[in-house]
Amino acid sequence: MSAPLDGVRVVELATLFAGPLATAFLGDFGADVVKVEHPAKPDPARGHGPAKDGIGLWWKVLGRNKKTVTLNLSTHEGADVLAALVKSADVLVENFRPGTLERWGIGPDVLHAANPGLVIARISGFGQIGPYARRPGFGTLAEAMSGFAAATGEPDGPPTLPPFGLADSITALATAYAVMLALRTREHTGTGQVVDLAIIEPIMAMLGPQITWYDQIGYVQPRLGNRTSNNAPRNTYRCADGRWVAVSTSAQSIADRVMRLVGRDDLVDEPWFATGTGRAAHAEELDGAVTAWVAARGRDEVVAAFEAAQAAAAPVYDVRDILADPQYKALGTAVTVPDEELGEVRMQNVPFRMSETPGAIRHAGRRHGQDTDEVLGELGYSAAELGGLRERGVI
Repeated sequence: MSAPLDGVRVVELATLFAGPLATAFLGDFGADVVKVEHPAKPDPARGHGPAKDGIGLWWKVLGRNKKTVTLNLSTHEGADVLAALVKSADVLVENFRPGTLERWGIGPDVLHAANPGLVIARISGFGQIGPYARRPGFGTLAEAMSGFAAATGEPDGPPTLPPFGLADSITALATAYAVMLALRTREHTGTGQVVDLAIIEPIMAMLGPQITWYDQIGYVQPRLGNRTSNNAPRNTYRCADGRWVAVSTSAQSIADRVMRLVGRDDLVDEPWFATGTGRAAHAEELDGAVTAWVAARGRDEVVAAFEAAQAAAAPVYDVRDILADPQYKALGTAVTVPDEELGEVRMQNVPFRMSETPGAIRHAGRRHGQDTDEVLGELGYSAAELGGLRERGVI
């Protein structure tokens, strides 16, 4: 069975998270991804987070389904090798600071001269234009500037950042989506295009109608902790065994069931209970009732009772719970992947299932420059030429 992106070659000139994760998503569905790294300075993601025997584990996830090539793009010879590489490519993903590729003589005009059908996705903190374009930008800055941090945390606490690359991950999904749109357009026009992705934007698109709220009524979303201004009860609650559950009552019928379950039918009859905003205004009272009921029971009992009442609650999991949960097992959410260095490694599977053309993780991230000779050899470089490039620090 062929994969949706069989025959599509992607050249990745990206480091850390947004670009590499975007190409990993493409590789999951059959794209031939060639990751280019500097010969002496590998992707810093190889050294991020916990390691085993000196082998970075985060890289095993980010580098999945990719060939790894080394190339010094800042040299004339390196630029020539890249031009040869993109002639047979469909997509190039880069996340250098704006102006860097142009300074090296390999900007979009040069790349499109080599391959007019190339789709070039350019990821940067602030985009290719504007007063901040040439600032260094990372996902943390996007989480701060998008409104996410300002709305996250307890009401009397500081703005809160996530402990993982949230903005980068959202940008990765947006990049993969944009690349697919550009490839679809190329089917009709025969030409590629440049996609400009600013990390500060995709996360903002996920934060709800904050701009519209402010534009129309001057509303600025405050920090509410685990609560929301849209409905109540909505929070995390500590059980008698010290574990936690999360409760959501986005639907009015669910709110009714939750309050009857915890023995507060009287609140259901209050006029303000009939709307989400009305319930949110009385969150303290509603939360108090749920908190007391949950605190008297163990987590499994709480979850079972909510399920029986057709109310919405879920246990708060860490990774140990995830790997033991039967629903995740049924979905195949975690998959065991072969790896030359670690033997086997478990990681999260592709994030959705397709009945006819499912994605797959074929191998984990490979060693730095492992496929350089193979990939460049396919372009016509002889063993002697590769040896010379290696001696000169080009590969």
